[in-house]
Amino acid sequence: MANLTSMSGFLLMGFSDNRELQILHALLFLVTYLLALTGNLLIITVTSLDHRLQSPMYYFLKHLSLLDLCFISVTVPQSIANSLMNNGYISHGQCILQVFFFIALASSEVAILTVMSYDRYVAVCQPLQYETIMNSFACRQAVTAVWLAGGLSGLMHTAVNFSIPLCGERVIHQFFCDIPQMLKLTCSHEFINEIVMAAFTTSAAFICLVSIVLSYVHIFSTVLRIPSAEGQTKVFATCLPHLFVVTFFLSTAGFEFLRPPSDSQSAMDLMFSIFYTVIPPTLNPAIYSLRNEAMKAALRKVLSKGEFAQRKVYLKAILKF
Repeated sequence: MANLTSMSGFLLMGFSDNRELQILHALLFLVTYLLALTGNLLIITVTSLDHRLQSPMYYFLKHLSLLDLCFISVTVPQSIANSLMNNGYISHGQCILQVFFFIALASSEVAILTVMSYDRYVAVCQPLQYETIMNSFACRQAVTAVWLAGGLSGLMHTAVNFSIPLCGERVIHQFFCDIPQMLKLTCSHEFINEIVMAAFTTSAAFICLVSIVLSYVHIFSTVLRIPSAEGQTKVFATCLPHLFVVTFFLSTAGFEFLRPPSDSQSAMDLMFSIFYTVIPPTLNPAIYSLRNEAMKAALRKVLSKGEFAQRKVYLKAILKF
């Protein structure tokens, strides 16, 4: 540890010093990562190939899957490599990139979930104006704003966080460069700028949460007035998974980032970090596809031999992109 922490990088403590537990952690994370990779790539492929899935809802879902794919790739592969090599060292440059992409993608995910809730609100509460409001130009603008807002958030947090002088050993009690844990390494009273940035980001996330809640209040009040039980079931089947994803992601991330960081590594720190970094990107494909008949039908069509042969060239182009 002395040799590692004397360098310019950081030491990620991870989950355990026990070699057997490190191997077990690497295997579990590898399986989880492969599941997330496969599920999100399938959604991106299916929503790109099937002409019936070209509505705004599936357009936003494709970008959510792309965000999930990138988001889990920021932390999990590095953690797997560290566990397998029994070496938690991460260079200063790698840590900067990890913080930037982590904050940028997390912010973009909150934004895209907000956009998706508004899309469902318009579809349910203003169906006659849906095509006018959610036209292709508006959808492209919304997605562009999502990615730009995430990138700006990541850039500001990274610039502020890594401009703060550090004191003591560069040991991070996490499996990735986590800002709350890194703040414990700063010199006394030197992290006020990062606190201001965190307050600004939290306020933006709270505004997104309020917007999502208001959207669903209108959605559920409208649905309850639908005389058809079949219509109610269809709307709830579409909206409830989205609400579950939003609640799970924001509640676990909010709890971890808003509470004061502990003085040492704890099971709660690691548990909640897994809840908002690993589980949502892994569960999202199952939540959005297993309960969606159109998605299941499109998936069967794409995976069939005849359809796959016809789309082989286009599929390669999508994967390369």
